[in-house]
Amino acid sequence: MTEDILNLMDTRRKAKGEQEEFESIQREVRRKCEEGKEAWLSEKCREIDTFQRQAPNTMYRNAEELMGKKKASSTGCLKAKNGEIIMEKDKILERWSEYIKELFDDERKEIEVMKGNFAGPPILKDEVRTAIWKIKNGKATGPDNIAAEQIKTLDEFGINKITELLDEIYETGEIPKDMLKSIFIALPKKDGATECELHRTISLMSQVTKILLRIVMMGVRNKIRPDIGDTQCGFVQGKGTTNAVYMLRMIIERAFEMQKDIYLCFIDYAKAFDRVKHWEMIKQLKQLHVDDKDLRIIKNIYWQQTAAVRIENETSPFQMIKREVRQGCVLSPDLFNLYSESIPRNLDEYRGIRIGGRMINNLRYADDTVFIAENKEDLQKLIDIAATESKRMGLELNKKKTEVMVISRRSNLNADLFVDGTKLKQRDSFKYLGTIITPDGKNHTEIKARIAQARTNFQKIKLLLTNNKITITTRKRALQCYIEPILMYGCEAWTITKEIQRKIEAAEMWFFRRMLRVPWTARKTNEEVLKETETTRSLMNRIQRRQAKFVGHIMRREGLENLITTGRMEGKKSRGRQKEKMLHGMTSWMGTKRVTDALSETWDRESWKVMIANAKGQGT
Repeated sequence: MTEDILNLMDTRRKAKGEQEEFESIQREVRRKCEEGKEAWLSEKCREIDTFQRQAPNTMYRNAEELMGKKKASSTGCLKAKNGEIIMEKDKILERWSEYIKELFDDERKEIEVMKGNFAGPPILKDEVRTAIWKIKNGKATGPDNIAAEQIKTLDEFGINKITELLDEIYETGEIPKDMLKSIFIALPKKDGATECELHRTISLMSQVTKILLRIVMMGVRNKIRPDIGDTQCGFVQGKGTTNAVYMLRMIIERAFEMQKDIYLCFIDYAKAFDRVKHWEMIKQLKQLHVDDKDLRIIKNIYWQQTAAVRIENETSPFQMIKREVRQGCVLSPDLFNLYSESIPRNLDEYRGIRIGGRMINNLRYADDTVFIAENKEDLQKLIDIAATESKRMGLELNKKKTEVMVISRRSNLNADLFVDGTKLKQRDSFKYLGTIITPDGKNHTEIKARIAQARTNFQKIKLLLTNNKITITTRKRALQCYIEPILMYGCEAWTITKEIQRKIEAAEMWFFRRMLRVPWTARKTNEEVLKETETTRSLMNRIQRRQAKFVGHIMRREGLENLITTGRMEGKKSRGRQKEKMLHGMTSWMGTKRVTDALSETWDRESWKVMIANAKGQGT
């Protein structure tokens, strides 16, 4: 609602006695409102375009806001330890204090005093300026009640003062008590959550602490990341859920081709981030020869930190936190990856599935882990070792949510697998990182679910997408920004058959028909609908283009994805016509007869771009 519209409304109110003038102003108000709505939607689409390239997580958050996706709401009450419902705020804070103390309590060793000369360069003004610039706007404030937007307004004098303070802390290792305090915000994982365990605790820190930790992170990350295995896709630059999903689907597809059975165990850890032992974490950092100054800062923060829980505007007493890596801290992703790396490192000698001469027995995205083996005996060994190593590291497998699946041409294969004597559930389907994995190794179920989810979200913003007063160009852009990414998630690993292609094209036409408000009884052809929307069918092309771009990217990197795609797998193909494969569908779309010919072109980035452009019918 702009200032012009508000002024017009005020003028309209004063003109109530003059019918003709009132109606004229009314029409002008409506016109301005429609223009404002279109401008707002265009701006939202522009933001989505930007975030899609630079910050995918922010893109999805913006989409959820537009579609009115509700966050899980709190009930305003909590269950006491004995199961009694408590509603008084002071008792709720008391219960949270009790829960935090139990959750983060640990018998840890006393901190060692680090003496002598400390290695590490001083903190520079440019480092402080960069760290401030990278702090995200619009976030809740910590104990200092200073917002990111405020700290970013500092002039040269303010930057100098913060640099002096942080450099003194870095040189002496003495951190002010206020910088060691953090506030926990409890976010319910689902509606109606009344148990503390069903909440996620997010840590809010002071802005100066964030700046210090980001500077420390810049030095520590270069030591940690080379030590992280290539089966880890979480919090790793250049990787994401797409990589993990692609590798798992490619392993399944290739095993099917060679008539191999694949036994999978999807591991779920109970509050993995909250159970990290500080002493074990410091020991691993020492082994990487992290600079003494950085190590001292990390040790002092984790050994001296205190935290309180904030409920509405009231805060519980501060208390010591003796284990965990804080969710919301810039250091936590790298520290957790390093901490959890010791578990798969002890699995290297155990059997999984051999591809290209390498034994692969696990894929990970942060703490989401899937173990892979060719038989249940080998998988049971992997589970046993993982359970033992996890206990040693203070982590615990969630036996209720850890599940197994058998991917096989044969039906009804049972996998009786156990964790500490507890039998694990065997599933007919499993949602791995947002995509559905089924025992037949196909992606039909996943694609149907994606289409259904996209249609559901279309209905949530139906009033915008079907509004004839907003230009069709703007509405098409909104469709591409907000709805189609939901349908296309994980499409880089899809095997696209003719049946799937028909379903995707039908879904695209469903969107266009709803945008034009074409009833199902109308005898209007698809060509007429496309002409009216001033477009052509392009969704299928964009999916195949994303596949080609992703394959080109992984082939040039020579990582684990490359090995899984091209490495030799032992086994024998079945007789007769082979099942359609993802790479065959992609190369067929690109007009190349052989997969090897297409993959050989990926090394030349420009040549690969030309092939993709020509396949789209655009040329260069």
